[in-house]
Amino acid sequence: MGISMDNFIKIREVTARYDLSARTLRYYEDMGLIRSIRSDEYAYRLYDEANVTRLEQILILRKLNISIKDIQRIFSAPGSGIVLEVLGKKVDDIDGEISLLHELKEIMLEFIRQIESADFSRESDVKLLYEKAKEIKSQLADTGYHGNPATVNRLLEVTEKLDSKVPDIMIVRIPAFRAVTSGLVTFEELFSGDFEPWQESHNHLFKPVIFDAADFLCGTDGKAEWLWAVRDEVTQTDTSPYEITEFPGGLYAAAVSVDEDGESNNKVRSKMEKWLENTNFVIDSTRPLMGHMVYVDDEIRQGLGYHQMNLYAPVKLKQPFTKNET
Repeated sequence: MGISMDNFIKIREVTARYDLSARTLRYYEDMGLIRSIRSDEYAYRLYDEANVTRLEQILILRKLNISIKDIQRIFSAPGSGIVLEVLGKKVDDIDGEISLLHELKEIMLEFIRQIESADFSRESDVKLLYEKAKEIKSQLADTGYHGNPATVNRLLEVTEKLDSKVPDIMIVRIPAFRAVTSGLVTFEELFSGDFEPWQESHNHLFKPVIFDAADFLCGTDGKAEWLWAVRDEVTQTDTSPYEITEFPGGLYAAAVSVDEDGESNNKVRSKMEKWLENTNFVIDSTRPLMGHMVYVDDEIRQGLGYHQMNLYAPVKLKQPFTKNET
C-alpha cells in the first residue's frame, strides 16, 4: 500500500540537513529512539515530522555529551523529571572533572617549581620529565628529585581518573581471506543502497575470520568498502553482481569502541596512536583502518545502551625483524 510522500522526508535529505551518516540514523533506530518507514514505491527509509523533531532532540543531547542509555531513559519517561536528573548528574560530573584538572594543575606547578630550583646537568632529563608523565616515578628518581612521593602518587591517581576511557589495546594478526566486496562507495550508498539487503539474504555464504567476525568496514577519503569473508567453496557466480577480492591480512592494533555517532571511534583511534608510541610498532599508512560490529543481542544492547565495535589500525614494526636478532 502506497503512502503520500508529502508528509515524509527522505533519508538522503535528513543526512544532508543534519550532517549525519545513514549508519548513525540506523543506529538510532536500532536503539528505539526514532522510527522510519518504507513504502512500496520507495526503497529507502522515510521519516515523518515527529521523528525528525525527535532526531533534533537527540542531537542536542548528544552535543551535551549525554549517553544513548540516558537518552533512552529521557524519552521513555513522561514529564521533565528524568531529563533534569540526567543534566544535573552531568553538571556534577563536570564539576568533578574541573576539580581534578585544578588539582592536576597544582601538582604540575609544584613539579615545575622543583625542576626550576634543581641543578640538572642534562637538559634532556627535564624534557623527559615533561613528556612521560606515566613514567614519572622512575624519571624523578633518575633526575635526583627529592620532593614528596605522595605528590607523585596523587598525580598518577588524578591522570588515571581523567583518562579513564583509555581503551584496552592488543596487537593481532588478521589472516588473509577471500571476501565479497561492496566496492568503494559513499556511506549513504553503502547503507541505503542494495548491498546491505543483498548481504542479509546471503548469510549462508559467509564465515568468521577473527573474533567471530565475518565482516570488516574500511573507510578512506569519505568513502567506505564493506568486506564479507566468504566460504572456500563460494564462487563469483554465487556473489554476483558483487565481486570477490583477496584480503592480504596483516598486523593490526585492536581496540573496542563505543559505536554511537562516530566520535568514540575518533577518540579511540587517537589513543591507539598514542599507545603505539611506547611500542616498537607504528601505523602502516599504506593500509586503511578497519572496523567490525561486535555481535550483541537485544538484551545486551539495551543493557549497555550502545553498540560495540572493534577497531583495527594497521601496524608494522619500526625496524624490520630478522630471525638473527637477539
